[in-house]
Amino acid sequence: MSTYMAKKSEIERKWYVIDAAGKPLGRVATEAAVLLRGKHKPIFTPHVDCGDHVIIINCKDAVLTGNKLTQKKWQRHTGYIGHLKETRYDTLMATRPTKAMELAVKGMIPSNTIGRSALLRLRLFEGAEHNHQAQKPEAVEV
Repeated sequence: MSTYMAKKSEIERKWYVIDAAGKPLGRVATEAAVLLRGKHKPIFTPHVDCGDHVIIINCKDAVLTGNKLTQKKWQRHTGYIGHLKETRYDTLMATRPTKAMELAVKGMIPSNTIGRSALLRLRLFEGAEHNHQAQKPEAVEV
């Protein structure tokens, strides 16, 4: 018996919507990462991009458990000497909640071409409204 290997032409992509309201940011991000990679499918092949499209709504209502809201920091470097920028997550969640969700999902996706193409299928929205109703996304419970 041989191992099944999916071909790129055999992949059928579906659309899923995840509501992040009142749910931990990491739990929502892990579910989104699994859907983006295609690991929930029986035809999953590691070297083929077989993931689906994911819409995450209500990013501003996602919660961080414990003291992460005040202790966790997002660090980025501008490229200039001594220009390391730090932003606490309470500020990040208040100003750019979609960026916080994007960083969480990006950390759970591989750092290669498959991961980069998977992140292109991620759509993030602060509120409950999204503009992808025509694709008829299925709701996913986390």
